[in-house]
Amino acid sequence: MESQKEARILQQPVARPPGASRSQTPNAKERQEGGPVPAAAALGAEADDDSADGLWELPVEPAKRRPECSRCSRPQKVCLCPFLPAHPLHISTHLYIIQHPAEENKVLRTVPLLAACLPQDKCKVKIGRRFSEERDPELSTVCQKSGTLILYPGAEAANLEEFILDSPVYPSTIIIIDGTWSQAKDIFYKNSLFRHPKQVQLKTSISSQYVIRMQPTNRCLSTLECAAVALSILEKNNYIQETLLRPLQALCSFQLQHGAQIRLSKEHLLKNGLYPKPMPKNKRKLRKMELLMNSVKI
Repeated sequence: MESQKEARILQQPVARPPGASRSQTPNAKERQEGGPVPAAAALGAEADDDSADGLWELPVEPAKRRPECSRCSRPQKVCLCPFLPAHPLHISTHLYIIQHPAEENKVLRTVPLLAACLPQDKCKVKIGRRFSEERDPELSTVCQKSGTLILYPGAEAANLEEFILDSPVYPSTIIIIDGTWSQAKDIFYKNSLFRHPKQVQLKTSISSQYVIRMQPTNRCLSTLECAAVALSILEKNNYIQETLLRPLQALCSFQLQHGAQIRLSKEHLLKNGLYPKPMPKNKRKLRKMELLMNSVKI
């Protein structure tokens, strides 16, 4: 009877201390605590380690990227070339896109679509955070020309449509910074080159059609939309704006059909009590939120 009782006791599971892993054996626990390890257990542990080492020696296959279209830089299965112009648009204005490095690899970026619609010699993309005469002599020369504008809504920015009416030299080049608003501000203020061109901004009532990405306010436009509006003004041709917006509309339509949701602006969410995150504790960030709620330009 006692032997049967002992057998039942041995069959009962050993209680684990709180927080112990199911996969952690007593031998592993003893090794962590520095306790003695029986010889048989040590041999078993060495065998486990050897098998684990064998796994590390297995060849790792790199993840295969989906083939991309050489023109629109989109995966071939969702290529947007049917919505691009058959030939690059004829424009006289030179466009420089100053792109923050964080934007370069974003899946839904709009700059490749913009570049695909324009001649290569008229649209140049410069990627980086810091620029100087030594690092980029070409950009430095462009910034110092009298016919160069920079699209940045600073305190000194003039309305583009009004500026070209009174300017003695008709603009030949426009610079646009591509990035989030905080990234664009950082690039503008930390690069003295961008203080040489005349600052201009767009006074337009159109709402952004880039509805799959949240914007700070209802009046903010994507880089592609800014370029479309600015070029149509400088070239005095509304067809340019319509043509450049077509691939953006197709992109958003495709994403919405496959599970994406319309992203309302942060300004709209705050005003209507729909902002999903807690208000920031940082005073500077909290002040920005309050300015958005009161429709104050930041």
